[in-house]
Amino acid sequence: MDPKKRPTRSSRAPARIQSLDHDILCIIFSFLDFFDLARCSVVCKTWSGIINKSKLLEALYYKKWQMGLVGSENRSSGCPEKSLNVYLEEMALRHHRLALQQGRVQVDHWRAHSVGVDQCRKKMGLLLTGIGDKVMRLWSLESYKCVGEYPIPDKVPLVDFDFDESKIVGLVGSRICIWRRNGIRSIFPSREGTFPKGLCMRMHAGPVTCLCLSDDQLILSGSSLGSITVSNLLSDQRVAELRLTHSTGITTMCFNPSSHLLFAGSTAGYVFCWDLRTRRCLWETRVSPNVVYSMQHLRNDASSLVVGGIDGVLRILNQNTGEVVSRFVLEGNLLSSSSSSSHQNVVGSGTIQRMTGRRLSQNASIDSIPRSSRPPITCLAVGMKKVITTHNNKYIRTWKFN
Repeated sequence: MDPKKRPTRSSRAPARIQSLDHDILCIIFSFLDFFDLARCSVVCKTWSGIINKSKLLEALYYKKWQMGLVGSENRSSGCPEKSLNVYLEEMALRHHRLALQQGRVQVDHWRAHSVGVDQCRKKMGLLLTGIGDKVMRLWSLESYKCVGEYPIPDKVPLVDFDFDESKIVGLVGSRICIWRRNGIRSIFPSREGTFPKGLCMRMHAGPVTCLCLSDDQLILSGSSLGSITVSNLLSDQRVAELRLTHSTGITTMCFNPSSHLLFAGSTAGYVFCWDLRTRRCLWETRVSPNVVYSMQHLRNDASSLVVGGIDGVLRILNQNTGEVVSRFVLEGNLLSSSSSSSHQNVVGSGTIQRMTGRRLSQNASIDSIPRSSRPPITCLAVGMKKVITTHNNKYIRTWKFN
């Protein structure tokens, strides 16, 4: 056989796996520990079907519970109090937290647009990017391939956007546009900048800079004058105003429904945390001398908050205390030639480069780090053991923590 035509190991692996029958795979899976078995269950539909139908996860969970390795409740009841799904979610979030705080970092860097990208949204393994070159792009985070393009009509500015399984919704100038994922677009025009079927509420004396919603129909809004108001969506009434101890504008907010905590970033580099149940400020931390542009956390994660801003440093905060537990910048070096070459594939709009990230020590000086290693982070999105950042340039970065 010609060596050039010989299949590589990676190309042979799927065929070998597919040739194994159900019983052999069950035997192999039975030797795995709980975390590896859970990871195998999401590799492909075949593996997921085998693991779920054979009840391997349930059996291993019950065995660990009987041995006292999971759960602290009395075992006389005969079954664990926590369901398997709850335990799996807690285990995944624990690994996510440890990866952000202690793991090594690799950064995938790729060109996504012809001009600046300053916003992104992540859901279901997909990333939506835009604002700059009059087009939104939907990317697969597994392959970094563009799976859809959605042009913006009439050359008007795209203010904000979001998406779900079937559609993309964007605020374009004074109009709301809906792009169906199958390519059909609907436009809902406004009259003189207002929507006739909308509800108008005056929330602040100054410009509103950011909004977020709670699960109990509350609208949370921040202003450039430094005020945060809590308004009731159903009654059109202001419920409360959250006070700041510093005179600084609010630039970004996010709300955690699992803990009822509201986080806000400011123009002076502060991050604030309130408990919406008591309307009390729990902590405030100045994470940077410059503007904080974006912050997010993984859904249902009540431990880690990811923060980015104008100084280009990616920070991980403890949601409960405000302590900065990790700081990262791009090292700038490609991985070894063999590894880097296998990860430089022309997909989407350009070449993907895999680089190393650098975890900063506690006493490291930010000013001594070149700006090329820390361009401003204009927006970020958080996934399981990964963070996606935009930098108001043509490129997007995916930070992977292992």
